[in-house]
Amino acid sequence: MNENLFSFFITPTLMGMPIIILIIMFPIILFPSPKQLINNRATTFQQWLLKLILKQMMSMHNIKGRTWALMLISLMLFIGTTNLLGLLPYTFTPTTQLSMNLSMAIPLWAGTVILGFRYKTKMSLAHFLPQGTPTPLIPMLTIIETISLFIQPLALAVRLTANITAGHLLMHLIGGATSALLSISFPTAMITFIILLLLTILEFAVALIQAYVFTLLVSLYLYDNT
Repeated sequence: MNENLFSFFITPTLMGMPIIILIIMFPIILFPSPKQLINNRATTFQQWLLKLILKQMMSMHNIKGRTWALMLISLMLFIGTTNLLGLLPYTFTPTTQLSMNLSMAIPLWAGTVILGFRYKTKMSLAHFLPQGTPTPLIPMLTIIETISLFIQPLALAVRLTANITAGHLLMHLIGGATSALLSISFPTAMITFIILLLLTILEFAVALIQAYVFTLLVSLYLYDNT
């Protein structure tokens, strides 16, 4: 197999122009605004699930933190739908690109930090130096806490990228092994095919869990700064 394992992570183009913007905008079609007085079962279930998740996520926030409710639920829907659409054959997953995940993580993290310095200045500065720190350790701990603060958006982006990329690579490898084993040993090929099906189900769960984890961590950063 001379195929490049990372070829399906390359941004697709149409007539030499990247179509990443169209791919990112596509999930909006999956959540249309209900226009009927009485919604169907799918829309009702969708709204109930969103309210349940939003209620659980916003229960710990104060009034300032709850103003981010629409942004957080939109973020979770966007990441979840793009992750799920990426599991379809011959599709592209934008969340496998570290640059895109950083472009989501850095502004959200920066917004929470700015809110913290605006409304909780003393508490935000106190995080850089824990209470009761010995005097000789003050410079080192200040540097460590500063690094840990600035590494938060990188950790957010790398976690999402690594989980989605690893799952896609594993599915690609097992799928290639299944097709290769069909001409060698049919029973072995069926075993690998069953493993591929189980892995696909797991990836569906991972796609939704990673969207929830990303949004939950942003919500926790917001809680610490409001």
